[in-house]
Amino acid sequence: MVDSKLIDHTLLKAYATREDILKLCNEAYKYHFKSVCVNPARVSLARELLYGTDVLVCTVIGFPLGANTSDCKAYEATRAIADGADEIDMVINIGYAKEHNYEAVYQDILAVVDAADGTTVKVILETCYLSDEEIVECSKMALKAGADFVKTSTGFGSKGATVEAVSLMKKTVGDSMGVKASGGIHTYDDYLKFVEAGATRIGTSNGVEIMEGNNNE
Repeated sequence: MVDSKLIDHTLLKAYATREDILKLCNEAYKYHFKSVCVNPARVSLARELLYGTDVLVCTVIGFPLGANTSDCKAYEATRAIADGADEIDMVINIGYAKEHNYEAVYQDILAVVDAADGTTVKVILETCYLSDEEIVECSKMALKAGADFVKTSTGFGSKGATVEAVSLMKKTVGDSMGVKASGGIHTYDDYLKFVEAGATRIGTSNGVEIMEGNNNE
């Protein structure tokens, strides 16, 4: 069975219109998803549409490249929360990770965690670009910085979530953090395999299809 409260119903396409966001929020309300995940410019609209429901508003920070300066990411987080965001999904500086400058990765994450001031922060590693060692070390930095989740992917990289990456992240952080699988998760079977691998949240634009696939089982 699908637990709808594990799903972040996601629409991050650059060309998403107001009508698209309305449809997303209506679907999220219908299926009682954990959140909608939208770009920062749509946070206030999503908050308005979902006010008084059990669906949270999630947004993305430093998205999708992660190459913004840390102070810009911190401001983005502060502004998004002021606009009504309940959760923040930030992208690490992937270049720092590839240099193995893990102190810089840590400080970048910490800037957003501090700015979020208790609001849930998920840290996107963009695992398609990282070695296993880099995934482990960046997950450790997210844990050290006090973030709430590590997350696989933006959905805009060369590849989305893999079972191997999710399992490695879960093994690294244990029960101290959540693990969010995102990118390329389209079906009920995809949902199951990532939950079995240790994911405690699923980011997908196919939440309705997953729910309907579950209903057809």
